[in-house]
Amino acid sequence: MADLKLTDVAKSYGPVNVLEHINLDIETGELIVFVGPSGCGKSTLLRMIAGLEKITGGELQIDGQRMNDVPPAQRGIAMVFQSYALYPHMTVRDNMSFALKLAKKTPAEIDAAVTKAAKILQLEPYLDRLPKALSGGQRQRVAIGRSIVRDPKVYLFDEPLSNLDAALRVATRIEIAQLKESMPDSTMIYVTHDQVEAMTLASRIVVLANKGIAQVGSPLELYERPNSEFVAQFIGSPAMNLFPGEVTSTGASTALSLVGGGHATAPIASVDGDKGQTFNLGVRPEDMIVTEGDNFIFEGDVNYIEALGEVTLVYFQSHSGEHPVIAKLPDIQRFDKGQKLRLTADPAKMHLFDTKGVSLLYR
Repeated sequence: MADLKLTDVAKSYGPVNVLEHINLDIETGELIVFVGPSGCGKSTLLRMIAGLEKITGGELQIDGQRMNDVPPAQRGIAMVFQSYALYPHMTVRDNMSFALKLAKKTPAEIDAAVTKAAKILQLEPYLDRLPKALSGGQRQRVAIGRSIVRDPKVYLFDEPLSNLDAALRVATRIEIAQLKESMPDSTMIYVTHDQVEAMTLASRIVVLANKGIAQVGSPLELYERPNSEFVAQFIGSPAMNLFPGEVTSTGASTALSLVGGGHATAPIASVDGDKGQTFNLGVRPEDMIVTEGDNFIFEGDVNYIEALGEVTLVYFQSHSGEHPVIAKLPDIQRFDKGQKLRLTADPAKMHLFDTKGVSLLYR
């Protein structure tokens, strides 16, 4: 398989810059997931790696070889698209073997490659069926199998599950995870807007925003130590709550007086110059705790409740009037609309962001 190196890669359409200063090293055997808001350039970056979009700046290397001007067919990559793009008049076997026939492989080589891929993807009972006789998840597995038979250096997945319903998406996501386990040396790059896919599949997640990379790290690293307000609110669902407040004490721990009368002391270091500044205290909804004491970070009236059984989402109007404050409480909780509640959190679960939206842990 292969490793990839992107050095100062950029993409522009005339005067419009879409991506700038993309620097990323991908090691052999990794499953890298690109995530970010719509229009951030996830699919564009994937298509640049595939050779379907021209790189307008910087350099792409695969296994140490410069690939900027190498045609897609010679890059050693295979791409699975959002659309299955199967030939409807061909059987599963013929769909999977078509590229090998074009490459003039021998019948024995083709049969061995198709049999191996079908076994990995559990498609052996369906090899003689037409695509119309398959479910959506099975069709997507055929599309993946069509890539596997080519034995590429790098697999590229462009939102392959977005056309599936919720149940099939979960099942196929598990199948992709098992596929990666069965091919530990395969290098895979996966684009998605679904955070669950990113968190469960990725070796590392690349968060794209503002024409560049906002943060790169393992799923739990991005969840537990986001480097900015943007990453903190993008990773995790519901998004992290932000409580504005004034810093009242600095040092090894930082104390804040929060808007609305709350107080917090986070075990996060700050400097003397931070005193008197307005910072945002970040707490994830699942880390919020209902309290009856005076030690609270937020007090508000229940605005809306979503009872999901395993958890209860309780919504409050924020003091800033922007995004609602959300508490994700375990099990079934019974509150009345309009009921006043106080919320707090374990200080170890708190995050602090300065006036530029940068986490104090990364300053």
